[in-house]
Amino acid sequence: MKIVVLDGFALNPGDLSWDGLKNLGEFHLYDRTKPEEVFGRIHDAEVIITNKVLINQSLIARLPKLQYIGVTATGYNVVDVSAAAEKGIIVTNIPAYSTDSVAQLIFSHILNVTNRVELHANSVRSGDWSSNPDFAYWKTPQVELAGKTLGVIGFGKIGSKVASIAQAFGMKVIFQNRTLKTNIPDGMIQKSMAEVFAESDFVSLNCPLTIENSEFVNRELIHTMKSTAFLINTGRGGLINEADLSAALNSGQIAAACLDVLSTEPPSVQNPLISAKNCFITPHIAWATFEARQRLMQITVENLENFLSGNPKNVVRA
Repeated sequence: MKIVVLDGFALNPGDLSWDGLKNLGEFHLYDRTKPEEVFGRIHDAEVIITNKVLINQSLIARLPKLQYIGVTATGYNVVDVSAAAEKGIIVTNIPAYSTDSVAQLIFSHILNVTNRVELHANSVRSGDWSSNPDFAYWKTPQVELAGKTLGVIGFGKIGSKVASIAQAFGMKVIFQNRTLKTNIPDGMIQKSMAEVFAESDFVSLNCPLTIENSEFVNRELIHTMKSTAFLINTGRGGLINEADLSAALNSGQIAAACLDVLSTEPPSVQNPLISAKNCFITPHIAWATFEARQRLMQITVENLENFLSGNPKNVVRA
């Protein structure tokens, strides 16, 4: 069985082992694959492992040997799952491997915009404190989280983890989910999308990207937010209309945006959010702790082992 990894570098830049996959078949590893290189590398493969390389309908139609596509991520919008299903091809993803790491980065962003620790540390290093007439000073407003409202969009594993951390900070938690949740933790309230955006001091996007919610965070929705509110996105860049968010930030419509994902990655230098006021962007690193990537590699191997044994797990469907 020929196994082709199309873009393995992000998962394993050298600190993990591919031996688990190597032991399962004829193994071919590519750190990165350009669109024009994809077909040549997988035309005779039975197994494809991909993270961000697109496997669309036209490509799937040209792969007569293909039996399995393993997505090394939780989101699987890079694969045309319907086209795969029509040909009997199994598609799997990796659920819940990075829950703790993503929640950690969300609060790294929240604490950054509320306390700006690095800004103040650099200020001290440059001599500002030594020359200051007072025992304390601050270059940005210092914001206390206790009593503030966190709105979570998408109350799955990550969203609920973020909510529990928020409660530990003394925050109020409201959330929106596409289905009605039962057994909601004490003190958390499910509300409509409109209510969450209007009432929250912080809004965290933790939902998957679908055709239905593409760019749902647009001018109209942003303008319902408080002028002191912060928007955090660690889901998918396509959830946000980037031009609308940039305009809102530059006009002071909301206080700040904290983003780990953009619509195109890597982004064009012309992306309006890169130069927008009070926009703090990290390069899609929420998933990338060593511990999370280690789990990701382990589950990738287990998913393929389960498929080969006739008992596929973590199968995704259209």
